[in-house]
Amino acid sequence: MRRFLVLTSRHRAPSTNLALGMLLAFNAGAINAGGFLVLHQYTSHMTGFTSQLADGLALGQGRLVLTALGALLAFVAGAAATAMLVNWGRQRRLDSIYALPLLCEALLMFPFGLMGAITLGWQTPFTVPLTVLLLSFIMGLQNAVSSKTSGGRVRTTHMTGNVTDLGMELGKLLYFNRAASQQGPVRHDRAKLRLTGGLLTAFVLGGIAGALGFTHLGFVCVVPLAALLLAISLPPLWRDLHKLRPLLARPRRL
Repeated sequence: MRRFLVLTSRHRAPSTNLALGMLLAFNAGAINAGGFLVLHQYTSHMTGFTSQLADGLALGQGRLVLTALGALLAFVAGAAATAMLVNWGRQRRLDSIYALPLLCEALLMFPFGLMGAITLGWQTPFTVPLTVLLLSFIMGLQNAVSSKTSGGRVRTTHMTGNVTDLGMELGKLLYFNRAASQQGPVRHDRAKLRLTGGLLTAFVLGGIAGALGFTHLGFVCVVPLAALLLAISLPPLWRDLHKLRPLLARPRRL
């Protein structure tokens, strides 16, 4: 339990950021790949939806605009919710400031795993099922958590930045320092190489697990992922219950 407590503690270290980032990258990869099989849309990164919004506006296709706008707004709302929860917990000096949004993510993933097939038929004003908006909101929650815990260095729902950083560090690693330079030899950052490589590997493994899970088990394969997020978010929340009791206790009115 102590390891789970450390993963979502407010006191961060590079090792805990890497461990939490890889876990969340695995989760995002699974949801992204599995969701594509049933929704035919990737919901963990917003690049495609942003391009779709531009295409829809340029071509005058309202359906494309509404679909992209719905996913973008849901993702932004998820990130905003994380910021609100983290700052609420920080003002009250809670240890569970990063566990709060992960708890919300877990609680939203449970009904998706148990009733996902039903929500596919629930249409919204944005011309996409409620499931698309739900997954986009969840990914916004998660990406903001990893960004908050690492000071913006770890992003888990999309791999563009990680792949770019990985390529840059590999370029430094392979660079041949033939002649002396006033700036010194080119050196790669081992920690950054390990971080980007680990996140990319976890995302790919999660994608494989999600694709296989959705193919053979259906939506219920999301339940173990939700249970894992619940497991890492509950220990610090449980410890904070003792801190919150005085805050929640209201004086009786005479």
